[in-house]
Amino acid sequence: MIASALALAFVVYSCKGNLTEAEKLDLDQTPLQTVDDMFFVRTENGRLTMRVESPRMEVYEHDTVAFDLFPKGIRIYGYSEEGLLETTIVARQARHDKNHRGKGELWSAFGNVVVKNIVKMETMETDTLYWDGAAKEIWTDCYVKMYSPSGHMQGYGMRSDEMARNAILLKPFDNEFIIENDSTRVVIDSVNFIGPLLKK
Repeated sequence: MIASALALAFVVYSCKGNLTEAEKLDLDQTPLQTVDDMFFVRTENGRLTMRVESPRMEVYEHDTVAFDLFPKGIRIYGYSEEGLLETTIVARQARHDKNHRGKGELWSAFGNVVVKNIVKMETMETDTLYWDGAAKEIWTDCYVKMYSPSGHMQGYGMRSDEMARNAILLKPFDNEFIIENDSTRVVIDSVNFIGPLLKK
């Protein structure tokens, strides 16, 4: 009787040790869908407002959590009301929460985040950036470097509208605004360049 019980226990234990690949999966850590060379555009009334590109997108949906991961980097292009490319955001990784805390979508970008407003010729560099689609603003609490044609500055924390038109550095370093006025500098917007100017 004891020998039969030991044999049965051994068989049950052995079967538990031989899990299939499906049983080994942790569904909370496994994407439901992956998309390589992802590309999508967003429009409003037929006007292009945003373009997003990424080498890889992973879709996660579990119970009340739904988000997309971009583990190999992301590029976001924002267009002005006139249809011109105005803002670009590049990051090493990103996450898109589809219903963040029940308040709508939230985008998060991580690792060497660079935001450029091409029209104003301004650039921001930071490690982490957030974008609230409903509030139409971007922000960070991390270290930020900001460059513009008139100079550059640095500090901690930044708030701006989503097109990076009115960026405000929350805690700038004292006396760190460096003015770079070069009257001979010529700047060409190569992204929206449509050809040479004609003589009148």
